[in-house]
Amino acid sequence: MSTFPGDVRFSVLDRSRTREGEDAPQALRDTVRLAQEVEALGYHRFWVSEHHSVPGVAGSAPTVLAAAVAAATTGIRVGTGGVMLPNHQPMVVAEQFGVLEALFPGRIDMGVGRSVGFTDGIRRALGRDKDDADRFGEQLGELLGWFTGDQTAHPQVHARPAEGLRVPPFVLATGEGASIAAAAGLPLVIGDLRGRDRLLAAVETYRSGFRPSSWSAEPYVVIAGTVAVAETEAEARRLLMPEAWSLAHSRTRGVFPPLVAPEAIEELPMTEKQRGFYESGLSGHLYGTEEQVAGALEGAVKETGAQEVLVTTSTYDRAALSESYRRLARAVGLTPRARRSLPA
Repeated sequence: MSTFPGDVRFSVLDRSRTREGEDAPQALRDTVRLAQEVEALGYHRFWVSEHHSVPGVAGSAPTVLAAAVAAATTGIRVGTGGVMLPNHQPMVVAEQFGVLEALFPGRIDMGVGRSVGFTDGIRRALGRDKDDADRFGEQLGELLGWFTGDQTAHPQVHARPAEGLRVPPFVLATGEGASIAAAAGLPLVIGDLRGRDRLLAAVETYRSGFRPSSWSAEPYVVIAGTVAVAETEAEARRLLMPEAWSLAHSRTRGVFPPLVAPEAIEELPMTEKQRGFYESGLSGHLYGTEEQVAGALEGAVKETGAQEVLVTTSTYDRAALSESYRRLARAVGLTPRARRSLPA
């Protein structure tokens, strides 16, 4: 079994995917339960995401969901992967994370990204425009200023209780965002593991341009991607089928649907175009037995020099998903965490 350096961390991002025949409230409750499971397994962080008007994703309000996760856990760090800053006013984001940090001190992470709603209708509903993403660097600076008290966009205005608190910020990025993270002196979360050349180029851009800040003295890289572990390689690949089909469906029909069982996918007639997207959705991820995945992850960490791996796996069978995380924890040598009593 491969072993990792003790300072490499492993964390989980859950997108609160819905399953066929399951409603959104159930998906959110299952996200909270999954957080409890991965906490016990020894994972470092548990993050939740932001999606709007997506039929297959229940997670639309990540700071609210993070509060529920933090309340149901005791030791794991909790945060967002991420809040899409162009969708929000930076002051409101600061206030929300300030409240989280005040309630759960020392356990909250603030992951932010630069995406906006992916359709014109969603952007109009959010009161945003596609061009708002171009202001991400400016918004990020304002957001951090609400915590330090140094923001100048709104004189004599204060974000309470955020001002004076330290909530670790992370930038979720593809290529361009790596430069923004470097200039701001913040940790970088980047994926996915399938586009290795592009990933390595972005990491190099980040490290070469990094400017130490009061938030981070040196570069910190989190690589993100899908990882599936099972007893056999074939079973692990099968775990990827529901998400791959959902992606193919969205690319050809414009709707990102709930996950369906692999057995149902095997019976589906697919057009040539759908088949192409489906096969592409299955390729390049890290999957296999514990030994195979440990070796592949060891290689990815060595190539990128990453200090942390953020796993984002989704599948139809929740029991199989939990088992995948158990196997992964064993494969990379995580130490189970003793559960403390929740506050009264």
